[in-house]
Amino acid sequence: MDVTREDVLRCARLADLRLEEAEIEPMRRAMEELLTHAQSLDALDLAGVEPTTHALPMTLPRREDAVVASFTQAQALANAPDAAEGLFRVPKAL
Repeated sequence: MDVTREDVLRCARLADLRLEEAEIEPMRRAMEELLTHAQSLDALDLAGVEPTTHALPMTLPRREDAVVASFTQAQALANAPDAAEGLFRVPKAL
């Protein structure tokens, strides 16, 4: 798959990357190689192959969804270094 210098510069701009002039051609070749490999995967016959989410078969552990007792508001705020009006107070983060 052909990748042009303009393709590289557009991708860099979209990714908010600043490429030096010397980095553009190696990046173009790498992108071209990657896309050519990805395009070659289209030739594979995947009829009858089910999609997978993991390379190995696995089952996720499950537990029953049950309502259980929890902390009261007072218990949750008991060790808070600073609380006000029933809420945790924290320094401003700007």
